[in-house]
Amino acid sequence: MQSLTDPSTPFLNTPFTAIFLVLFGIGLTLRFWLATRQIHHVTRHREAPPIAFADTITPEAHQKAADYTLAKTRLARLQLPVEAALLLALTLGGGLQFIHSLTDPLQHFWMQALSLGELWHGALLLVSLAVASAVVDLPFELWRQFVIDARFGFNRQTLRGYLLDVVRQTLVGLAIGLPLILLILWLMGMAGERWWLWAWLVWAGFNLTLLSLYPTLIAPLFNRFTPLPEGELRSRIEGLLTRCGFQAANVFVMDGSRRSSHGNAYFTGFGKSRRVVFYDTLLNQINPAETEAVLAHEIGHAHHQHIKKRLAMMFALSLGLLYLLAQLKQMPAFYAGFGVTTATDATALALFVLILPVLLFPFSPLLSAGSRRHEFEADRYAAQHSSADHLIAALLKLYRENASTLTPDPLYALFYDSHPKPTERISQLQRLTP
Repeated sequence: MQSLTDPSTPFLNTPFTAIFLVLFGIGLTLRFWLATRQIHHVTRHREAPPIAFADTITPEAHQKAADYTLAKTRLARLQLPVEAALLLALTLGGGLQFIHSLTDPLQHFWMQALSLGELWHGALLLVSLAVASAVVDLPFELWRQFVIDARFGFNRQTLRGYLLDVVRQTLVGLAIGLPLILLILWLMGMAGERWWLWAWLVWAGFNLTLLSLYPTLIAPLFNRFTPLPEGELRSRIEGLLTRCGFQAANVFVMDGSRRSSHGNAYFTGFGKSRRVVFYDTLLNQINPAETEAVLAHEIGHAHHQHIKKRLAMMFALSLGLLYLLAQLKQMPAFYAGFGVTTATDATALALFVLILPVLLFPFSPLLSAGSRRHEFEADRYAAQHSSADHLIAALLKLYRENASTLTPDPLYALFYDSHPKPTERISQLQRLTP
């Protein structure tokens, strides 16, 4: 632990402060502007669906999707200044140093009890930041689910069920995250100058392990998964898996209807634990032929190794970021620029975690573009191994049942949308139709 008392680096008088304020201001303004653009664009196109969807999406369904999008976007725009105020309070407002000082007495308790004083103090600091963020977000999450989703007929969860989910998520997060935090902090203090490389290896191993264990150990804590029953759909799926040469642990149906009427499907897992999961709500919305096409799309992600590519990108990015943190944590000006007077591994890591979203937001279009490219590739695979027409039919039903807007603002979509715009996606599939 190092106390920063050097008068040459006074609070709020370092290059880090200026750089942060510029990026913070640009990012906040841009996010607010994009949300406003989305609201205006969706409102202007609310009355009637695009011409390409005029025969399949009714004006009433299109207007419902527009209103649902507007309600969510307005809430997200309202949340922006609240999140910004919290970030400023924790950084330039000295909140991080305040929490560090507030939890300092507990360090002596842990030191006497377990000889792990500084490690536990650091872990408590990071957990406290996560709790503060969750508390600030909670009213918005409750409004999103129990007001907006309820108004549009999507929410099926009770407040009691929601709170039980929060408790389960917190316990699972602590059970998984706390040992990781302690290990990273220990490496930062004990592994020498190359601690960032060892921490990266731990981080990569942690993510690979989590990806393998999530389908079988973690996801069942929140939902019930049952093997797809015998029948026409199972026969179709087994035939598709054989044609594609795809081996999955199994195909499961998840009880998504216990929380929401939204339908979805996803591919998860790694190695022998991988599986395909259909929401039960999805199977009630589309027929077996369309379900087969949706599954072919998910297999397309596996065929093109999208999960591995995303992991490789994430690992490369995390390696660079950990190296950057290793340089910053040695600079007194880094702490002083954010009102931190006690330089520890935990305060360095906490500061870095707080400012990281500000640093990464300008790269959002690149990440979203990569995700959209993967969706196009998976669609082409589905058209080759199943039916483009059936996938189009399934997508149209999903757009309608999930109240997904058909007219997002182009710039908003450029930053935020992981899937292509409906018009572009359907247009590509129509070109692939024999």
